[in-house]
Amino acid sequence: MKILLDTCVWGGVLQTLKSAGYDVIWTGEWDKDPGDEDILAFAHREGRILVTLDKDFGDLVFVFGLPHSGIIRLVNLSSKEQSSICLDVLARYEQNLQNGAIITVDRDRVRIRE
Repeated sequence: MKILLDTCVWGGVLQTLKSAGYDVIWTGEWDKDPGDEDILAFAHREGRILVTLDKDFGDLVFVFGLPHSGIIRLVNLSSKEQSSICLDVLARYEQNLQNGAIITVDRDRVRIRE
C-alpha cells in the first residue's frame, strides 16, 4: 500500500510505516509545501492514501469534488499516538481505503465515509 504523509503528520510516522513495509512519502521532506490541492492531486496520481491532520482535504473532496485515493484524517492525537493508530487503521480498513474511503480517527472512534 502506498501512503503520502502530509507535513503536519509527525515525521516519526514515516519510519514506523516504512518499517512495517509500506511505501511512504512524507511531504515534510519536500523542498516546499505546494499547497493542499497539489498534495491531494499528487497522492491521487500516485495512488497514495493521504494521511493528514488537516480537515481542509475533506472540503476539497466534498465541496469541490477533487479526486483522491483515500484519506485518513487524524484528530487530536499526540505525536506518539499517530504511529500506532496509523498502523491499526491501515490494517483494519485496507479495503475501505483502497476503495477511496475517507476515514476520520480520534482516540474514541473511527468514522468512515465511503
